[in-house]
Amino acid sequence: MPGFLRPLTQAVTYTRCLHILLGSAVAWVSASVYPGLASPTRGGWLAILTLPVPLMVLAAMVPAMRRAEGLQARMMLLPGPHARVKGEDGEPGISVAPSVSWRDRGRTALWLVLRLEVGCGVVLGIGQLIGLSFAMLGAIDEPPETDGLLLAAPSAGWANLPLSLVPALAALALTVVSGRFMTLAARRLLGPSPAERLAVLEERTEQLLERNRIARELHDSIGHALTVAVVQAGAARAAADPEFTDRALEAVEETGRAALEDLERVLRVLREDEKPASARPTLTDAERLLDSARASGAKVDVEVTGPVERLPGPVSREGYRMLQEALTNVLRHSGPVPVRLRIAVDDARLVMSVRNALPRQTTATGRGGSGLRGIRERATLLGGRATTGPDEGEWQVHVELPLR
Repeated sequence: MPGFLRPLTQAVTYTRCLHILLGSAVAWVSASVYPGLASPTRGGWLAILTLPVPLMVLAAMVPAMRRAEGLQARMMLLPGPHARVKGEDGEPGISVAPSVSWRDRGRTALWLVLRLEVGCGVVLGIGQLIGLSFAMLGAIDEPPETDGLLLAAPSAGWANLPLSLVPALAALALTVVSGRFMTLAARRLLGPSPAERLAVLEERTEQLLERNRIARELHDSIGHALTVAVVQAGAARAAADPEFTDRALEAVEETGRAALEDLERVLRVLREDEKPASARPTLTDAERLLDSARASGAKVDVEVTGPVERLPGPVSREGYRMLQEALTNVLRHSGPVPVRLRIAVDDARLVMSVRNALPRQTTATGRGGSGLRGIRERATLLGGRATTGPDEGEWQVHVELPLR
């Protein structure tokens, strides 16, 4: 089928036409009262087109009118489930939110007036073209003075039969063109306001931040468990001692169980709209991290000063993840080596330091991989700072977080 005829086979072409015709209903209802539809003069036609305008403007002042017009436009101007604008990241091109500003009310008023005038014009245009086509076929036997046509039909003849298709095709073309025009106008006048676009952008930003946080949670928890399992398996094979192998398997089991609990917490965050703070471990739960590291063969020397249990929730939760990644980094790159952990809490800040011997083959630059980068990012988000890298022959992870 030729491309220019394809719109005639699409249902949306005719739902758009219906939407346009409904937009002029107010004009025809008011015209039936005044000045009448029998044989209006030029002044009467002007009254038909202008008298409903104040009513349209007044209706646009109601905030819910914008929502109603947006819903109508989506259902009738856009083809059903395809009511999204290409090139706008899947966002709807027509808003269904009520008016919240005078700018929204003004755009709605302009839309209602445009819908009224275009509807009247399309009704008159299609009526004239279809009437002309019937007149050319001889279906109208009234004299030209009373048939209401602006264009006179040609004299009767055999050529009128094929020529009568021209006004009919013109009416179809007017239907297609006016429908597309009103669709573009709807996206302009009923599209999201700047405030709505900003709200959508903020929501999308929140979603991206949440995804990034969940990715860090999974990286820290699962990465720690896998690192412990790998270290334990390697140590057990090297030791070739059944008793040590049993202890290693027990440590792998405990670490795996803790990782499953962490995974369940993360999945609960994905399933629930409200994310309870208690669903994530805090520094008061750090003992299980230390037990896991010790079970892997690392000798962990711990010194804690200050009330860790009184830390603010965000600081304590992020501090736990930083400690987890620091210990994972030790086991992954240095193996079961002595580790010194210092945690100090005062009225203003949390200071946490993890130090261990550098591996002999290290060429560390202090930048680290995604895990250490995640520690620095967490600290920055909380208004603190984190440094990682070699220091006096040891590797250190030093974190300072403000409590306020």
